[in-house]
Amino acid sequence: MSHVASDRIGVFDSGMGGLSVLAHIHRLLPHESLIYVADTAFMPYGCKPPEQVLERCLTVADFFDKQQVKALVVACNTATAVAIETLRKHSSTPIIGMEPAIKPAALASRTGVIGVLATTGTLGSGKFNGLKSRFEQHTRILVQPCPGLVEQIEQGKLSGEQTTTLLEHYLQPLLASGIDALVLGCTHYPFLMPLIRQIVGENIDVIDTGEPIARQLQRQLEARNLLSPERAGVVEFWTSGDCALVEPVMMQLWQAPLKLHHLPV
Repeated sequence: MSHVASDRIGVFDSGMGGLSVLAHIHRLLPHESLIYVADTAFMPYGCKPPEQVLERCLTVADFFDKQQVKALVVACNTATAVAIETLRKHSSTPIIGMEPAIKPAALASRTGVIGVLATTGTLGSGKFNGLKSRFEQHTRILVQPCPGLVEQIEQGKLSGEQTTTLLEHYLQPLLASGIDALVLGCTHYPFLMPLIRQIVGENIDVIDTGEPIARQLQRQLEARNLLSPERAGVVEFWTSGDCALVEPVMMQLWQAPLKLHHLPV
């Protein structure tokens, strides 16, 4: 399929976490029109069997093919780990995925001890463990699965006792082990940045991969002469979940009014 510069860019996640990546893309490339899909009916991917995650990724990718997007960003670490190689085999469209920022964390660390917060699915994947093994010869990499955090964010619970207690439970063992860099290995977690910073203090580097992904997307579009002409881009939002439930939280996270469309499952 051939594309033109005015075609749109697709971005998707199991839920609303990918909005953190979408925001970086929108800031860096304000002339691009974007379509965001939250596959909320099947959220979270992080605790689902890999074959089910792959099936959903192929279904969402098929939707984007019908929209004739010129690039696709898989704004989910679990979906990237499970499905990106298959997605690339099925499409000539450039596909950009997430990768936990172990390399920059390892390079930035002064103590040689870094922590990674991620979903069970991401941490159990061969892709993640291959990445981890490349750097653990010189860096102690402590991984922490975070069941329940995605669900809190999907409900808009970015603070409060329950979220704070959960986050402290996951962060305290990492802090006690002497980490000086923390990798946010799930696109949902940047929405908890104020709370994370409150718990870890100011001396820990907290690393989010949204901005590097936006820059990689820009490079891919430039290489194909597909950057949009200078006009204001439009952002369109879809969900496979209940629009009435998803829309208020999505507006909270996006920090702007939006119109949500329903994606049949």
